[in-house]
Amino acid sequence: MILFSARNTFAKTTSRYYTSATPLDPSLTLLHLLQLSIDQRCLKLTKQSHARTFPHGLDQNPFVATKLISAYAICKSPAESRLVFDSVHHTNVYLWNSLINGYVKNNVYIEAFELFNIMCRDTVSPDDFTLSTLSKVSGELGYLFAGKVVHGKSIRIGYASDTVVANSIMSMYSRCRESGESRKVFDEMPQRNSGSWNVMIAGYTVLGGCSLDKDVRELVRDMQNDGVTPDAFTVSSLLTLCGADTGKWDYGRELHCYIVKNELELSLGSDVHLGCCLIDMYSRSNGVIMGRRVFNRMKCKNVFAWTAMINGYVQNGALDEALILFREMQVRDGIEPNRVSLVSILPACSSLAGLMSGKQIHGFAIRKELNHEVVLCNALIDMYSKCGSVNCARKVFEDDSFYKDAISWSSMISGYGLHGKGQEAISLYDKMLQLGIKPDMITIVGVLSACGRSGLVKEGLDIYSSVINYYEIQPTLEICACVVDMLGRSGQLDQALDFIKTMPLEPGPSVWGALVSASIIHGNIEMRDLAYKFLIQLEPENPSNFVSLSNLYASSRRWNAVAEVRAMMKEKGLRKFPGCSWISINSKTHCFYVADKANPCSSLIYEMLDDLASTMKAAGYSPDMENLT
Repeated sequence: MILFSARNTFAKTTSRYYTSATPLDPSLTLLHLLQLSIDQRCLKLTKQSHARTFPHGLDQNPFVATKLISAYAICKSPAESRLVFDSVHHTNVYLWNSLINGYVKNNVYIEAFELFNIMCRDTVSPDDFTLSTLSKVSGELGYLFAGKVVHGKSIRIGYASDTVVANSIMSMYSRCRESGESRKVFDEMPQRNSGSWNVMIAGYTVLGGCSLDKDVRELVRDMQNDGVTPDAFTVSSLLTLCGADTGKWDYGRELHCYIVKNELELSLGSDVHLGCCLIDMYSRSNGVIMGRRVFNRMKCKNVFAWTAMINGYVQNGALDEALILFREMQVRDGIEPNRVSLVSILPACSSLAGLMSGKQIHGFAIRKELNHEVVLCNALIDMYSKCGSVNCARKVFEDDSFYKDAISWSSMISGYGLHGKGQEAISLYDKMLQLGIKPDMITIVGVLSACGRSGLVKEGLDIYSSVINYYEIQPTLEICACVVDMLGRSGQLDQALDFIKTMPLEPGPSVWGALVSASIIHGNIEMRDLAYKFLIQLEPENPSNFVSLSNLYASSRRWNAVAEVRAMMKEKGLRKFPGCSWISINSKTHCFYVADKANPCSSLIYEMLDDLASTMKAAGYSPDMENLT
């Protein structure tokens, strides 16, 4: 339809221009038509316009050639752009810039840098646009060496003092995690604008872990002393440093007040960008309700705003609300989810065991040709595994239409582990190593967990040994906990304890917790009490440990010990939140707690449970009090 419209427009336009009583400059006509082909992204119209250059002798016109190069690039034909460029006898910097920028837009980065090298050897010197474009690309791709080459060239030809070029070089160093070099460029700038300060502040958010009380706050103060007022981009960068995990909740609220007071959301033309940043900040601060208030007050909600709010609900465990919002986005506002939206909502399907919802999302991704995205495929593998369909997970994994990274392999290996398919997990792990993919901590935890659940102790210990000795990966608490669990499940409790004593790092709660579980399974009271002793020492404020210990004492009818544990919990003010189970029926999720009678059908449910208990008792089954938590 677009091509048909473009063809009609071309015919009408050319007819109007060439039959006009007042003859127009053919070059102006062609420039207009080329701009039209760029707007319509119409390759055929571009080629027709290109053909018009020859009879009018405009094939060497630098303005027309520059426009042609850009048009072909926009139409995803960088090779045609190169042919136009090579056909021009006398090139200038604008022609070079159009070609390089066209390659960059088509993700042909190596050729773009090769062109830059040729350009530097030619008589044409790069300008600020060339240097800024390639600096930005170097940063986005993490090409530090290429970025340094561009920086060096800018110094030699006198563009290092240019504010736009310097800002791009600073951004490149920050993205490549070279904060020292970025600060050096910043300090040497003869003149700074608001973008310079914003690049410097945003650089700290890339590094992460820095304190608003130190470097960033000082930078913001210096920015104001320099007469530059923080704008919307400044605040959006600062918001990423606020959250519950950083202890900067109050700073986030202060920034929110600053936004409202100065009406910064209006400076961006819409409130979407800052709104998304605020939703993300509140969600990370366990303040999803405040995030929803921000969302509701936003005048314009695009797919990014909806995705930010959905992701906030998922982060805070409000999975039903996330699914409801995901449906509202499409039904009420008619906004189509993008790749990030799908990746954000899939964990909700995993947690609620919503296999049907997960399959619907997968089908949508296939229809929209998003199923080739590696991040989405990894999320689908994880979702299918957690929803109990490891076969569907394997089908996604075996699809050759996407590039499998280390996370893809780890997700599939972990999926096999969840379903007790240890041999399949080991086979996939071996295949991964044969392909030259080095395992990481997540992969190792996944395959060791699979070995533990399947009783493959020897195979698991061999994998652990090869990881430490051959791949020289330092063992983590998670890896060590998997080894303890693997030994403990097989009944080798003494070996598990010996392993804990010889660990290269201090045992954590996960390690002692694994030994506790194994001791309970095999009825080793002495080992259980020892493990609980260390576990409570490490987590004195975790109520789950005390409740589990109290239940174990109760199963042994040690009522005095039960009373001591309960008194200790009361003294510490500890209270365990009851566990929750849920089931989805007809797209509605029903939650159940211990002794829950809120459900309108609770009397029928408990009657059915009593019947089941009687049937189990008659069949010879008795309740397992030792595993009661």
